Amino acid sequence: MEWEAVIGLEIHAQLSTRSKIFSGSSTAFGAAPNTQANAVDLGLPGVLPVLNAEAVRMAAKFGLAIGAEVARRSVFARKNYFYPDLPKGYQISQYELPIVARGELEIELEDGTAKTVGVTRAHLEEDAGKSLHEDFHGLTGIDLNRAGTPLLEIVSEPDLRSAKEAVAYMKKLHSLVRYLGICDGNMQEGSFRCDANVSVRPKGQHKFGTRAEIKNLNSFRFVERAINFEIERQIDIIESGGAVVQETRLYDAARDETRPMRTKEEANDYRYFPDPDLLPVALDEAFIEAVRLTLPELPDEKKHRFMTHYGLPAYDAGVLTASRELADYYETVVKAAGGHPKLAANWVMGDLAAALNKEGLEIDAGPVGAEQLGGLIVRITDNTISGKMAKTVFEAMWNGEGDVDAIIEKKGLKQITDTSAIEQAIQAVLDANPGQVADYRGGKDKLFGFFVGQVMKATRGQANPAQVNEVLKKLLDQA
Repeated sequence: MEWEAVIGLEIHAQLSTRSKIFSGSSTAFGAAPNTQANAVDLGLPGVLPVLNAEAVRMAAKFGLAIGAEVARRSVFARKNYFYPDLPKGYQISQYELPIVARGELEIELEDGTAKTVGVTRAHLEEDAGKSLHEDFHGLTGIDLNRAGTPLLEIVSEPDLRSAKEAVAYMKKLHSLVRYLGICDGNMQEGSFRCDANVSVRPKGQHKFGTRAEIKNLNSFRFVERAINFEIERQIDIIESGGAVVQETRLYDAARDETRPMRTKEEANDYRYFPDPDLLPVALDEAFIEAVRLTLPELPDEKKHRFMTHYGLPAYDAGVLTASRELADYYETVVKAAGGHPKLAANWVMGDLAAALNKEGLEIDAGPVGAEQLGGLIVRITDNTISGKMAKTVFEAMWNGEGDVDAIIEKKGLKQITDTSAIEQAIQAVLDANPGQVADYRGGKDKLFGFFVGQVMKATRGQANPAQVNEVLKKLLDQA
């Protein structure tokens, strides 16, 4: 039997507000445990939550960016459950009336086709605290610094059919929230994480199978591995005559498997009811239009502009607009280089990306600035250095040896473009290899490369390759 996976993602994007969603506590990462939780975050009696207006503005901005409905009236509810790191015994979230509903996002599949994924809703909620198991032998510690941190939970329709589609969707959302400046997207620090709902069904069947939810996936690689494992696990169970249990599972990266965590709760298990301490959120048209005016150029728009304005292929434009920082870097390179957008794209996607990957650095942390790289491209296009020499210069810039011109001067890399000097070098090579010259003129065309190599060796790689090819052919043809 041929099976089909049905996947929906719930992505938690931590909003980049300076304070928590219902209190003035800082949201800065890395503070000592329990130093950023006040009476509201601890749920002490007699305190009242006050909604952070910036979190509302960020949620509305996201809704507008995906063409969704931004609710003129939304309501906070209490989601009741017990967990040690949830001091109030309930989480303030949104349920029946979320702030964002019914949007969509287009993703690009591996075969180059596009697919539209529905976004059911995006709602505001507070994060819980964190249980610390590793630092206490036989005990568990509780850190409430995260309690009350603002989250935007983005829930997709079950439109995804493979782990790769799920990763493509998650990457697209990751890029979007960073473009919007509403989430830093730092997955290692938990700012962007995902729960995956996975089920399988016979291909062609309309009814969904029983789903399992895999919690707290914090890397694209783990999302793909966990979903693939879960799909195979459920197929094996069904084909062995068993039944998939609706439950929450965790992913063990070390063993590359999912394991049961708890049985899956239904909405009515949480006893949702409107939070009596918070008024409904009412947004008027003026507020929404003001937020709309703050929308930046979004990834799809930027990709299209890179293709039309710079003449880049779709692949290059997609890579260079994957993050706002990378796109900005590229455009600065092109400006500093005085044009040459394809050459700039090749350098950014080639040598620069390889060096960043090797060092594990983000684009804004690399030692070669965009204007420096633009300067290197200027020296390639004005024939001061060859493309091969440029790699040596780039490596020196990466190692902090100075700017382009200083390195070219210091290392004696200036390209030889004087035609008479190149002719002289070529003639010397031809005079030293009469047998090969006779063979070439007798029909062994492949010897052309041998002569080019000898000339470049004689000039220590400094002769202009295009001129060498042109002059060499002319002299060899003068039989």
